[in-house]
Amino acid sequence: MTPTSQTLWIRAPRACSDARAAGGVVIRDSRIVEAVPAGGTPVTPIGETFDASAHVLLPGLVNTHHHFYQTLTRAYSPALNKELFPWLTTLYDVWANLTERQLALASELAMVELLMSGCTTVADHHYVFSGALESAIDVQVETANRLGVRAALTRGSMSVGRDDGGLPPQSVVQDEATILDESRRLIDAHHQRGDGAMTTIALAPCSPFSVSRELMQESARLAEEKDVRLHTHLAETEDETAYCQRLFGMRPLDYLEASGWLGPRTWLAHGIHFTDQEVARLGQAGTGIAHCPSSNMVLGSGMCRTLELEAAGCPVGLAVDGSASNDHSNLAEEMRQALLLGRLRYAPSRVTHDDVIRWATQGSAACLGRTDIGGLAPGQQADLALFRLDEARFSGAENPVAALLLCGAHRADRVMVAGRWRIEEGRPRDLDLDALLARHDQAARELRGSV
Repeated sequence: MTPTSQTLWIRAPRACSDARAAGGVVIRDSRIVEAVPAGGTPVTPIGETFDASAHVLLPGLVNTHHHFYQTLTRAYSPALNKELFPWLTTLYDVWANLTERQLALASELAMVELLMSGCTTVADHHYVFSGALESAIDVQVETANRLGVRAALTRGSMSVGRDDGGLPPQSVVQDEATILDESRRLIDAHHQRGDGAMTTIALAPCSPFSVSRELMQESARLAEEKDVRLHTHLAETEDETAYCQRLFGMRPLDYLEASGWLGPRTWLAHGIHFTDQEVARLGQAGTGIAHCPSSNMVLGSGMCRTLELEAAGCPVGLAVDGSASNDHSNLAEEMRQALLLGRLRYAPSRVTHDDVIRWATQGSAACLGRTDIGGLAPGQQADLALFRLDEARFSGAENPVAALLLCGAHRADRVMVAGRWRIEEGRPRDLDLDALLARHDQAARELRGSV
């Protein structure tokens, strides 16, 4: 085999989260073709080499739940210091005024922020649709394509407004037929299949307190027909449990199962308030859980039973959740939060940095139904995050991989998606970040001023 410029060896990293790739990885086009052992050299002929001796090498991080538009309402004074339901009712009236331009800026900023934190696959749950936001998901697809980031975009929805006992205002509620027709169109237009897919579409009715039972059932049928995944918020708070029992006469998981959602096609955001028996049922079904530690702490929602869920058979992934309940889009920082919260719930010996990195990579990929991302094995996609340890916070660290979490890594130095560098020296390529920040901040001011 003749070496070509498309064959790149990420050579001899300072440390690697996968010992089998301690000598680096070889990339050809968009895939990893070889994992090099410590002290070894590639068998594959090499065209180019990147010296990674100053970097810690991880698979690209995978985010499993977000609300990009919420970057416009971070640290919003009227919503501070509230639990989920009053927090939502305060913010819904702001979000109802979103414009397409504001959503585009919010989505771009969130994706860039995730990329800079080492995240190569972003997920978003957009469910606010007014007359001004009819093309919201199309806008997000275009933005992801332009930035070169892998995106799992979910067509969210709300069909039960305040007039019918729900939480959202009527201006962002749609009827079931409109939601299902638009969901079908988006799948046909944008959903990619197979290894290397850059854009996927899932169906994501928002939550039990904002959609009808009929929409949940019909979404499950459409997802099976189109072979796409399902996503929703579930078991986030005790208020939600009480709501489901009052309205449906059953607990949230029973309602989910009765709607045809309990299975391996589904991944759930938060998944906090499950009984032992419910954890076992989720594991048997292979339903995934997007763990959102910062958001759960900000809203005082509770602590996800990550270890029990994973032991039962659930894929457990990591997520930043919306930037109005976090309030950042930084998956590297979210790993540290997951580590600390896990040790508070369990014990230091039971939740290690390796566990959390697994959640943020392999576990998150499994939640999204993918095996081609989240690792450094030959055949997987060349999605990589490389971190330097040259900040004051890392000085004196003995274990470089553990230091990423314990010392608080927050920005990757280099990020590769599908074999192409998207972040270099901590900043996005081919993008004026300062100009984006200025436009985004102005859009946030405009949105707040619309209330």
